[in-house]
Amino acid sequence: MNMKIFVISFILMLSAGFTLNAQDKKGLKSDKETVVFTVSMTCENCQKRIEKNIAFEKGVTDMKVNLDDKTVTIEFKNSQTTVDKLKAAIEKLGYEVAVKTDKKIEAKK
Repeated sequence: MNMKIFVISFILMLSAGFTLNAQDKKGLKSDKETVVFTVSMTCENCQKRIEKNIAFEKGVTDMKVNLDDKTVTIEFKNSQTTVDKLKAAIEKLGYEVAVKTDKKIEAKK
């Protein structure tokens, strides 16, 4: 009787381990991309306005606004938004926007 319980417990633990391992491998594929925009911002209020509004755009997972370089670096899920949509969202705030690099940087995860 004890041996049956031990074997069943061992099998359950083993199957749980395989399930967790399979989920980890599935999570390795990332749909995140990073794009860098050059933006015509001139002051800290511009920086705050972009940070406040673009952070809530659908698909945005991380964002860095650099006033000195006049750049906005956005990490986003490409399954939820596109570079063009993000560019349009910044332009809607009243800024001139250009993609700084044509080559998208794939997120490391």
